[in-house]
Amino acid sequence: MNGLETRRLAPKVILWILLLAVIVLYGFPFLYLLLTSFKTPSDAIAVPPAVLPRAWTLENYVTALAKEGVVPALLNSVVTAVLSTAMSLVLAVPAAYAITRYRTPSGRVFVIASLVTRMVPTIAVGAPLVETMRTLGINDTSVGLAIAHTTISLPLSIWLMASFFEAVPDELEEAARVDGASRLGALWRVVLPVVSGGLAVTAIFAFLASWNEFLFSLLLTAVRAQTTPIVIANFQTQFGVDWGSMTALAALYSVPVVLLTFALQRHIVAGLTLGAVKG
Repeated sequence: MNGLETRRLAPKVILWILLLAVIVLYGFPFLYLLLTSFKTPSDAIAVPPAVLPRAWTLENYVTALAKEGVVPALLNSVVTAVLSTAMSLVLAVPAAYAITRYRTPSGRVFVIASLVTRMVPTIAVGAPLVETMRTLGINDTSVGLAIAHTTISLPLSIWLMASFFEAVPDELEEAARVDGASRLGALWRVVLPVVSGGLAVTAIFAFLASWNEFLFSLLLTAVRAQTTPIVIANFQTQFGVDWGSMTALAALYSVPVVLLTFALQRHIVAGLTLGAVKG
């Protein structure tokens, strides 16, 4: 009996060990970044490096926030990410809804084609996009940068929303249509509340795509619309990289994403399990 219990327990132990290894693999870099942000400038560049600070300090945070352009860049990142997320959802929801409800061959081709565009290197469309934004007069603006970021997040947003709409039974809409609702009314009052978890998941993916994007931000901004990733990359002095201030700002930049994920946690879980309960 003990041998049988041991054989049953062994796979669980191995699974937990693998899970712990994955957590350490992905979590340690961020933990090291966070700990470095509390080190003194001399400790941050010490060789060999120490994981824990010898003396804990908030000096790096004060220095980072006092640097010119940091606070405006944080605001630009928020505005750009919110605009890009809103545009992605506004475009992805009707596109995904039409694809899943009309079920035409061209709709399926459209989904595949949109995903194929994700394979195109960002740098390949960077130069034409810069010229386009300059021609339209929206270069170095949050609106122009948000449009560029939407081109990155929109294909995935359409694919995600299409999978969530597929999980909603047609009978729900048919019942709403019988009660006198139009197709648009059924979408707004019946379908969207059901896929609210999917909307949350899609919104977070779109937000992260804009929040972490670097290349378009580098090419399409100069001063007015510069975002935080560009500012973080510019934390250099005549003596080298200011690792303390850089890690402090990077840690602060991670806070909104963590808070957003926790705030939408319930909706995220509902969205991820939506397809499993299709009737």
